[in-house]
Amino acid sequence: MSAHIDGSGERRPTAGILALSMPYQVVAAVALAAAAVLACLHLAMVFLHVAPSNTVTKQHGQAVDDWIYPEFEQNWKLFAPNPLQQNVSVQVRAEVLSDRDGSRRTTGWIDLTAQDVEDIRGNVFPSHTQQNQLRRAIDWYGNAHDEEGRPKGMRGRLSEAYMRRIVLLRIEGAGARADVGGKVERIQLRRTARPVASPHWSTEKRSTESSSRQMPWWDITDADRSRTETSR
Repeated sequence: MSAHIDGSGERRPTAGILALSMPYQVVAAVALAAAAVLACLHLAMVFLHVAPSNTVTKQHGQAVDDWIYPEFEQNWKLFAPNPLQQNVSVQVRAEVLSDRDGSRRTTGWIDLTAQDVEDIRGNVFPSHTQQNQLRRAIDWYGNAHDEEGRPKGMRGRLSEAYMRRIVLLRIEGAGARADVGGKVERIQLRRTARPVASPHWSTEKRSTESSSRQMPWWDITDADRSRTETSR
C-alpha cells in the first residue's frame, strides 16, 4: 500500500487511485475516461433524439435511432395536451413443449401487467423496468404497426422482437415470474384498455367499457432465445 508524509511528519496511507500501483492506476484512469466518454455520448444521443430537426439529425438520424431504440426511447405524453386516460394491461399465452413428457399445450392467459403492479405496490423505490418497460414496449408496438397489424418498416419488426424478448424473460426458464414448465414455441399477446372514469366533480361523460385486441401468434426463434439468455 502506498503512503505519504502529512504536514505533521507522520506517514499516512494513500487513498483512492493513488493507492494502486502504477499499472493499475493507468487501467483505472482509462476505465474512468471511457465511462465519462460513454456517458457524454449517451447524453448527446438523447438530446439529439428529443431535439427539433436539425442538420445533425438530418444527416445522422439513423445512427441516433439505432442508439436510442428500444431501451432508451423517450416519451413525453405526460406533457401532451391530452394525456393518457386509460389503463392498459398486457396478457400473454404460449404454446409450450413440456419438459416432462414432450407434449405440446397452450397455457391460459398470463397477466404480465399484474406482475408489474404487484412489484410496484408498497415499493418505495420501484425500478424503471417495473414501471415502464412493458407499458412503453406495448405502446411502441402499437405506434409501429398500422390498423391491420402490419409492421411499419424496420421499427415495426424491431418492436415485435423486443416484445418477444420481454415475454420470454418473464415466462421461460430460471428467474421467470410465471415459468410455464417447458420450451416456449409460440406466443400470443392481448392488449386490454380500460378508460379511467371521470372524477365525480366533472361533467365530462366518458365510457368506461374496456376493449381488447389480440395480436397474431409469433414463433419464437433461436435469435429471440439467445437475446434473452444474454439479458439474463
